[in-house]
This record gives sequence, C-alpha cells and structure tokens, in this order.
Amino acid sequence: MTPDPYPAAETAAPVTLTLDAEGGDRAPEEVVAGALLAASPSLRVLLVGRPEAVGPFLEGKDTRFVELVPSRSVIGPDLEPALAIKSMLDSSIVIGARTVAEGRSQGFVSAGSTGAMVAASLLVIRRAGGIRRPAIVTTLPGESGPVVLLDAGANADCRPEHLLEFGLLGTALSRSVLGIAEPRVGLLNIGEEEGKGSELARAAFGLLKESGLPFVGNVEGRDLLTGYCDVVVTDGFTGNVTLKLLEGCAASLFRRVRKAAESNLRARLGGLLLKPALRALRRDLDPEAYGGTYLLGVKGLVVICHGNSSRQAIANALLFGAEALRKGVLAAVDEEIARLKAAFDPRTTAAG
Repeated sequence: MTPDPYPAAETAAPVTLTLDAEGGDRAPEEVVAGALLAASPSLRVLLVGRPEAVGPFLEGKDTRFVELVPSRSVIGPDLEPALAIKSMLDSSIVIGARTVAEGRSQGFVSAGSTGAMVAASLLVIRRAGGIRRPAIVTTLPGESGPVVLLDAGANADCRPEHLLEFGLLGTALSRSVLGIAEPRVGLLNIGEEEGKGSELARAAFGLLKESGLPFVGNVEGRDLLTGYCDVVVTDGFTGNVTLKLLEGCAASLFRRVRKAAESNLRARLGGLLLKPALRALRRDLDPEAYGGTYLLGVKGLVVICHGNSSRQAIANALLFGAEALRKGVLAAVDEEIARLKAAFDPRTTAAG
C-alpha cells in the first residue's frame, strides 16, 4: 500500500537520520541522490561514506541539509556480519550505527548487508529495554489495508517467546504508525487448527493465546493479504522466504499481464482501458513505495532497504523513517513492552 502523503517540510517536526552512503548495489550514486531528494529543513541527513567515493556526487548540489560523515571501509555482503562489525570499526555501517548510539542521529537507514545492519544494531546501538530479539518488520499491501509481517529476516532461529514478542512489536507499530486501534494478530502456519504446525508454532500459539493481545489464531499463507488479521508473526527464516515470494509473485504477475496485453489487437485495446487501474495497482504492490523495512527493538530507529534500491526508494525510506519517529513508534514499543511485563507471567519476560 502506498504511504499517506508525508507532512510538508515547513510543518513537520525536525528529524535527523543517518544514511549509509555506500550500502547497496547502486551505491554511492543512487544513495546520495536519494538523500538529496529527501533532505529538507525538517529532515537532516548524515551521509556516512568514504569522502573520495561519496564526495563527487555531492559537488554542485544543494547540501544545506546533508552532512558527510567520513568512513574508511565498506562491509560487503560476503563477510560474516558479527565478525565484520567487531573488526571493521571504520566501516560506514559501524560509524553510522555509532551516530545513533551517541545521539547525533535518531535513526539509521541502509541498503547494505542486512546481516551487518542487524549485528551493528545489536552490538553498537543496543537492544531496547525488555527486548530479546529485534525483528525486521515489513508492511504488506493487504486487500483491506496494510498487513504487518515480522520477523522478515533478522532471526532465522526463534523460540516461542520470541514470536510472542514479535506480536507485541507488530501491535505497537500498527497502533502508532498505521493508526489501527486494535490490530488483530495472527500466527503464520500451515493450517488454521490450534494443533497444526511445527513444535515452535504450537508452543507460540499457546503463548499468543494467553497473552492478552487480540490474537485471532493461525493464518495460512493464502490468507496473508485478505484482511484476516493486521499483524502476522513468524520466525525470520519463514518470514524472509514469504516476503521474497510475495515480491517475486507480484513482479511475475505484472510481466505476464503486460505480455498478455500485447498479444493481439483486442488485448492491446483492453490493456489501454485497464492501464490507469493497473498503474495504481502496481504502485500499491511496489516495495519501493515504503523504501525499506524497520528493525524494531533497538534504541533507535533502523530502516533496512533493498540492496538494489533506487534513489526514489532511498528517499522514501528516509521519509518513512522520519514519519515513524514523528509518530512515536519507539515510545509506543517501549509502552507495549512495559505493559507486557506488568500483565504477564514473569517467565515470558526472562532474558533469552
């Protein structure tokens, strides 16, 4: 679903976000261009990167709301994330995370290595109070409104209490950012019945059922976008596969529609009539509309973008993050965690 229009620059509360200028397949050129598109009096961007690589793309541009923060190296996708974060302290990801930890910035945006971003968030920015496992949270274009899916890739292996926590994080996001007063929470599973699924799914079902969250039970993959629930929780392995499958299906569908519309004269005429509606549908299904996904559960907002993000996707990710900060998503998460601690059995909040 395409986001609501963002507040005008002259009326929005000012926000500072850090952007990894050398993260992603199209960095630094497209990333710098995205920063320049989004930067404004209400959105200051700290661009982290090697001056010799990033500087040329800032020459002759309006940089009043952009500041270059120098780094000396780049963490590639082929490196082991935790080891790279500990050994490459002069990298753009580590220095970018440090700007958040030190309070120079309110959030960090990157199209670089997802594993390195998660590791930097945990080791440099640190977990928010009461959170065991931060989760990647993505917003899917449901038929009747946005559907929040988590974890979309931060934690391949999970325990039942982690999935309970994901339900809490998703609920906080839905309430604070999407404006859903009582978001319904579902557990992604292979069947609707309570006894279905893996040992993890069955145990998580019991915790979610007793949690006090508006839990509606299991949700199958085919019902993910139907509006059956507003928040869908699963482990990071399943969530990442699900997200990429949906993106691939959407892209394949539009390629097939385009091919069918060009097959003969009648199809071409019908395609012309449908073009405005299909264009709007494509915008709704375009992952670049939001630009990125949140990593919730750390002491600062972290937005992880697609590796091949365009300049518009980078700009949208910055605007997406800024609006989440203005709507108080981090405070909402803290409030929900506090509510969980006060309401439920202490065993569900033990460190893990």
